[in-house]
Parts: sequence; structure tokens; C-alpha cells
Amino acid sequence: MADKEKQPIEKHPGNSKKRASKGPKQRLRQRSTILIIIILILGFGATLTRLALLTIVQGSDLQERAVDQQLADTTLTAKRGTIYDANGNVLAESASVWQVVMAPINFKNDEQREAAARGLSEIFGLEYENVLEKTKQKSYYSVVKRKIEVAERDKVIELVNKLSDEYNCDGVISLLDDYKRYYPHNELASCVIGFAGADEQGLEGIEVQYDKYLAGTPGRIVTAQNARGTDMPFAYEQNIESKDGNNIYLTIDQNIQAICEKYMAQGIADNNVLNRGVCIAMDVNTGAVKAMVVSPGYDLNDPYTLPPETQAKIDGLPEKEQDKAESEALSAMWRNKAVADTYMPGSVFKMCTASMALEEGKVNDNSTFTCAGSMVVEDKEMHCHALGGHGTQTFVEAICNSCNPAFIQIGQLVGMEKFREYYKGFGFADKSGIDLPGESDDMFWDEGAMSKVDLAVASFGQNFSITPIQMITACAAVANGGYVLQPYVVSKITDSKGNVVKSVEKKVKRQVISKTTSDKMNEILGYNTENAGATAGYVAGYKVAGKTGTSEKIGVEEKQSDFEEDYIASFCGYAPADDPQIAMLVFFDTPSGGAYYGSQVSSPVFINIMTEVLPYLEIKTNYSEEDLKYLDTSAGDYTGLTTEQAVAKVEEDGFTASVKGYGEKVIAQIPAVSSKVSAGGSIVLYTDDESKAETVMVPSFLDYTAAEANSVAAQYDLNVSFKGAVSSGGKCIEQDIKEGESVAPGTVVTLTFSAATNSGFND
Repeated sequence: MADKEKQPIEKHPGNSKKRASKGPKQRLRQRSTILIIIILILGFGATLTRLALLTIVQGSDLQERAVDQQLADTTLTAKRGTIYDANGNVLAESASVWQVVMAPINFKNDEQREAAARGLSEIFGLEYENVLEKTKQKSYYSVVKRKIEVAERDKVIELVNKLSDEYNCDGVISLLDDYKRYYPHNELASCVIGFAGADEQGLEGIEVQYDKYLAGTPGRIVTAQNARGTDMPFAYEQNIESKDGNNIYLTIDQNIQAICEKYMAQGIADNNVLNRGVCIAMDVNTGAVKAMVVSPGYDLNDPYTLPPETQAKIDGLPEKEQDKAESEALSAMWRNKAVADTYMPGSVFKMCTASMALEEGKVNDNSTFTCAGSMVVEDKEMHCHALGGHGTQTFVEAICNSCNPAFIQIGQLVGMEKFREYYKGFGFADKSGIDLPGESDDMFWDEGAMSKVDLAVASFGQNFSITPIQMITACAAVANGGYVLQPYVVSKITDSKGNVVKSVEKKVKRQVISKTTSDKMNEILGYNTENAGATAGYVAGYKVAGKTGTSEKIGVEEKQSDFEEDYIASFCGYAPADDPQIAMLVFFDTPSGGAYYGSQVSSPVFINIMTEVLPYLEIKTNYSEEDLKYLDTSAGDYTGLTTEQAVAKVEEDGFTASVKGYGEKVIAQIPAVSSKVSAGGSIVLYTDDESKAETVMVPSFLDYTAAEANSVAAQYDLNVSFKGAVSSGGKCIEQDIKEGESVAPGTVVTLTFSAATNSGFND
């Protein structure tokens, strides 16, 4: 048994071999399986990740790119809205023009391409080679020229017909509607309207301020493209119509604007004004701006052309400096001086200082002030324009005399704190908020920085700066019961169908002075104008209130005139004084024609403008006896009457009769029926045809007073009609029929009068 147990157990050789070969193969298979699984996981994972990236992360961008590759998008210009004046007259409009487009893919051969390129290049002055390249494009839509007008359109139509007849070439060139901005009155209200660029985008004035309303919504032509990127036929197009822009209605009255521009241009020329002039007319009861002039203006239809004298100066500069100089000159020309520039108001500000003192009860009719020709404040001597002084004067006399020492004393009575409070109250410390671009801030002393000297000079309008729109707004507040209004130039906005989109109403900011103070100022300023006459804005037949101003331009680096100092001459007033309706500011920056006081330079222009504007506004007249001497009346109808009857009726109407011929009845008359003739003028009555051949020569009426002009007219058997500053020593500055012309007896010569530059002045 023991031997048996020790005997080794023999292993089956077959089983051993099978186990030895099975182990490594199984491990290999396992590794292979794992490797395949890893490869599959990585492969599908990368694919899924890429797919997720393309569909989820980049999906929208890829879709847009696909659409861009498949579609061509062409913008259709929207018609820009029209700008109207207060009476519905067109001031700016987009008129229909055309754009020329080609479908180059429709050309069948080079002969057609060359003929089309040759014709288009000749019509539009384009480079032939450039147009020829366009004809080779694989496209159904290629723009050749935009904004062509009728003459060029007709030539394109001729070319299309020629291509069809001679080259059997159709469907290649077409005309699409387009628009171009026009300004029918060229320079009128240029500082307000502004202009639009070549792509109908607003660049200046109302055009840019209200661009989002005027611009409209552009349309589109969406064209499908094939895989090669070539436009597919028009059957695959989608047209999205453009939406017209809204229309703007201004508060500007075209007639008042034209009157203001006419006399401002005359004032610029008469006084050799070097740095432009400004005129603003405002409805004192609403804040609506009826006219805004910056003179000289510029042609809205040609806004990039400078005045010849300016361009000549630029051309004389070194070439490297010309571009910058031209850019600066254009910016200056476009700049709206009425809102974008500040100036020292000078004595027109005294209406505000006087209002402060009255409102605070610091002065009354019995208050007196002494002027010795100058006054010293903290060792600083300040002079009055009357070097000999005004002596002792009442509050009213101080205003009429425009006495600086008196106003220094009035300012001291008001005090620094109250002066600043009213300065803010009148609206000078904040922008007016007028709906025009580029409005500037005022320049005044910081809180706590004002000295006694500063208060003294500020009391008569010096050493601080405000904008013209701020000054006229404050003037309106003095006149209208003390209410500071929001000035505005747009009254309403309508859509293309006339529906009101937006309407602007009167907005009262605050009441700065009481109606009692306002009424008193109207009385005092009205007395000032009546007392000073043509030097203070007197207009025959109307009660006008106003104040002259002459401010020295302190801090100007370069002198602009031959005077020792540069000045701004201004006048600010309103009418009627007893029921204010319209206020107006007139100022000229750097007059250099020999006179620079506001009473000499600006008051005559104010008078000339108001003489035409007030009757236009149908404001009731109230003539003095002096006014009635030169008042125009209408000629009656004397034809058909016997000589005796006609003479009697002429004299009954207040005229002098002059009978021509030997007939028994009047067959014609001069002046014609309803013609305006000065009181006491001559009516020439013709009784036969032979007498109608007689003529007289027109003399010169320049520099004559109204009385002198009447006398000269009678000597020449002529009539005169008066405009402007007729009373108070005004002199003729213009006649509508030139000296030396031959006219029929009795002809009416219209004379324009202005205050003489050597007349008296108060500042």
C-alpha cells in the first residue's frame, strides 16, 4: 500500500496541451475586444461630439451662412419723409429718381456686352473697362448707377431700345425707383432744416435730429442663388416693399423766415459783419420758433461748396493743410450759431436784471440811481457809455438810458444769491432743450466763485456767456407773464397717410416772475422804444417793447475787426407791448462797417423785419399823428368819371389830383386801383391816349428822410410808399425803382428806411 501511495500520478498529455494553448488566445481576444470597444467609443464619441457642435453650438451660424450662400439680398431705398413749414409749404422732399441695374447673365455674347458697356459708360461718364467687367458677372442683379434723373433716364431707355433692335439683347438693363433729397428754397432756413447725405441719412439740423422718423424702413429684393453662386431667374425673387418715412411739420413760417433772412443779409452787407448774424422770432405764448436765421446760410442742395472767398483762402494754403482747413470751414458753415454758440448778451440782459429787482421789491418807480460816468467796485472802475454820466435818474430812466453804473447798483440790491437764483430761473443755467442738434451750455461762475466785481459786470450782461436761444426764451418770459417755456421747432409728425404720429404742445417749465412784474416791464420797455424811436426798435403803428445791447468780446484770441475791441451788436424786443405776441432777437457778431452799437446796427434790422412781420400776423395797428403823415393808403377807382367828379373824389380820399390830356372823362389812372400810396400822394388822371405817353425820370431818394422823400417825389410827379424806420429820423437806404429809369407820372416808388448810423444811441 505504501508503494502504491508513493507512485506518481501521471497527467494526461492531451489535457495539458489544451490548457497551455487556450490561455494566451483568450487574453488576446479580450484585449482586441477592449481595443475595438475603445475605438468605437472614441470614434462614435468624436462623431457625436462634432455633430452636437455643428447642430447645437454652431447650428444657427451655419444656417445663416447657408442662407447667405443661397440668397442675394439687395436693399430698396425708402422714400424719406417730407418737411413742411407751419403753413404746409414744402421745405424738403424726396423726389423720384431711378437706379440703373443690369442682369449680366442674360448677355448672350461679347458683342452685346461691349455695346451695353459702351452705352452706359458714355451716358454716365464711367470707365468703360469697369462697366465691361460688370457685364461679365454671373448675376441677375448688378447696380450700375444710382439716383439718375429724367435726362439720364431717357438716355438709358434709348440705349435699351437700341440694344434690343440692333443686338437682339433684351432683359439686360432695367430702371428701378429711387429717391433724391431736394430743398426747393435752397438756403431758406438752412440752419434749421439741415441736409441729408447721398444715402438719404440725416446729417445736420432737423434732418439728423428727427432722422428715425424721416428715414422710413428700407425694402429688400431677395434673390435665390444656385450651387455655383449664380443668381437664379426672377421667378425665385421675393420683393419686400419699403415703408415711406414720416412727415415733419415745423413751427417755422416760411414767410416770416424769408423776411428775416432778407433783412439779415442786408444788415450783414451794410455793416460788414465778419462773423455772421443771428435772428430768432418766437411766439411768446407757446415757445414755438417762427423763424431762425443764421446769416449767411448755405445752399442745402449743394452743402459741400464753400463761399468763393473762403475757398480761395483754403486754396492759398500749403497742400497738406487744405483738407483740414476745408473740413473746419464746412463745419463752421453748417454750425447753427443760434443754438451751438454762446455770446455775452450785453445790455439786452438788463431786462432780466430789472425784472429780478422788481420781483424782489428792491426798486419801484420812485427809486433813483446816480451815474457820474463810471463806478468803482473793489478797485475796479467800470464805465458808462455816456462818459459824462447821466446824473440822478429814476429806475425807468436808468433802463431807457441803459446806464451801466445804475445797473451795477440794481444788481447790488438784488444780491449774489438772488441773482444766481433768477439766472437759473430764467433758464440760463440749463440747455433750453430745443429740438435741434448741438446745443451748447452756458458759461457762468461756479457756485461760491462769484465776486462783487463779477456781480457788477453780470448786472449789465458782461463776462458770462449764454446761447441766443436762451436769451430769446428769457425775453419771452419777461413778456408773457413770467412763464419760461420750452422752445421748439417741430409742431407735429404724421405718417405717409396723414395720421398724426406725434404732436408737440406748449410746455411751461416754471414761472420766474409774476404777471405784475411782467406787465410793469412791458410798460417800461414799451416806453423805452417809444421814447428812443428808431434807435430802440420803434415800428410805426405798433407798440413795441425792447432793449438794445452792445457786448464786448472778451477772451477772443484773434481780433476780427479794425476796432480796438470786437463787439456783438444786438436788439431783443417784442410786440405789441400791451399784448405781447412775438419776440425777436437780432444780433451781429463783429460788425466792422464803422458802427458797432446795437442801436445803430441791430435796431434798424429789427424795425425792418417787424414792419413786415407784424402786418403779416394781422396784429392790430395803433398809429400816432406822426405815423399818419407817412401811412400808406389805397388808391380808389376814378376811371369812368368826368374830370370834375374824379378830381373831387381824389381830394376827398386825401390825395392830390393831376389831370393829363384834354378829354372829358378819365380813361386811366396811375397809381392803379388799390395801389398803396403815402398819405397826400398824387393820383394822375388820364383823359386821352396821347397823354399816356408822357414819362418822368426817377431821382435818387437814398439818404433822404421821409419828409424829404415826399417833397422830392412831388417835384418829379411821383408817389412814394414807405417801409422800415420812417419816423424818428430814419433815412432811405433802398428804392425799388433805380435812379434814372423812365416811368409814367404817378408811379409809386417803394422806399425802405433805416435808422441813420449817426443818430443818437443809448448803448
